[in-house]
Amino acid sequence: WSEFSNIGDAMEMMILSILGPQLHCEWSLPGYQVALITSVVFIGMGFSSPVWGNVSDKYGRKIGLTICMCWTLYYGLLSAFSPLYGWLLGLRGLVGFGIGGAPQSVTLYSEFLPVKARGICITLIGAFWSLGAVFEVLLALWVMPTLGWRWLLGLSAAPVAVFVCFCYWLPESPRFDVQSGHKEKAIATLARIAEDNGKTLPQGTLVDYKQNDRGHIKDLFTPQYWRTTLLLWFIWFANAFSYYGIVLLTTELFQAGDLCGVTQGAKSEPQCRSECKYLTSDDYKDLLWTTLAEFPGLLVILLAVDYLGRKKSMAICFFMFSLFVLPLFACIGRVTLTIFIFISRAFISGGYQVVFIYTPEVFPTEIRALAMGTSSAVARIGALITPFVAQVMLRTSVPFTLSVYCSCSLLAGIASLILPIETCGRGLQESSVIQETGGQTATSRQPNGTTPSMVQ
Repeated sequence: WSEFSNIGDAMEMMILSILGPQLHCEWSLPGYQVALITSVVFIGMGFSSPVWGNVSDKYGRKIGLTICMCWTLYYGLLSAFSPLYGWLLGLRGLVGFGIGGAPQSVTLYSEFLPVKARGICITLIGAFWSLGAVFEVLLALWVMPTLGWRWLLGLSAAPVAVFVCFCYWLPESPRFDVQSGHKEKAIATLARIAEDNGKTLPQGTLVDYKQNDRGHIKDLFTPQYWRTTLLLWFIWFANAFSYYGIVLLTTELFQAGDLCGVTQGAKSEPQCRSECKYLTSDDYKDLLWTTLAEFPGLLVILLAVDYLGRKKSMAICFFMFSLFVLPLFACIGRVTLTIFIFISRAFISGGYQVVFIYTPEVFPTEIRALAMGTSSAVARIGALITPFVAQVMLRTSVPFTLSVYCSCSLLAGIASLILPIETCGRGLQESSVIQETGGQTATSRQPNGTTPSMVQ
């Protein structure tokens, strides 16, 4: 059922590129207020992501994920009834606070996966994010021309509602239970997994390694992790900045009409309501095509993530994104524009999936959720800034706007290559007692010298 949290997360994010242009015209909002509708969601996510990570490390992955999804559902539905701009801004910020915990679904999922299948399985769960983005565009194509944006906000909360209804049956991570001293719960979960797979639990004793002191930011900056933490934070920042940037640029450039005039200078601000351009059916259809690009991106990562490794896969995605943004500097037609945006989005969405694989792999169980939470918080800073680049700076200079995205992506590609540890084929670590050594993998062992194993 955790997949519904990913679908709901994607739909709440994708709606931002649709809601902005609509309210820009309907409420006669200036560009900076349109950008704030997007940014306030990411402000909420930025503040909440470390909080949800801390909750998940201390009280359980299931508890953290369930609370944040209930929060998202409540405020997501309320935002559909916003009477004024200020109300909408505040309620969407609270929606963002809830969505900040959505990455914990990846933390929970990764702790059930065997080493050989982890890269492929986490990539495949990313397909549910892509499905959510596609569903949102299809829903907008159906709802916006007749029912309007309020119905779109309300209906977009449906996948989160499904998750909340069925989250009772979501199992807790056995790794978390072991770390919390609840060995019996972990064994019960493993026995159920074995039964579902038609297997029996292997002979042996599950090591009960209780650790009460978990979830401190300082643990991310120990000698073995500080460099990885800082590089990953920048990679997450660049991923969100570039991904949401290309999503917002899509609707902005499609709305422009005279693409040659736009790419050679700046997109103009409508001077009155009659000049304002609502998204048309053709705009939604082209947005759908560019959203479908996420599926080829997932296919590329499925082929590369275990063959080339995590670091090289991330770097290639960043470099290829920059390469295919470059043609947008030229005077190109709408079809060509759609093709290059399609390819760019495919690579940046693929890179996003790799960093979701790499982060839970590189950090130990005791700080894994916190690492995901803080990384997600830094990503939200990038997502917070990007509307002011893609929607405000675009009206000043399109070439400069595109240059910012290309430069950021190139730097992130270099950062990916110099990460100290390659996690491909590496088991999940339980404790931070291991030493980070020049990118070589190591096996985490408990104080008595045994290595805990999970049954799948």
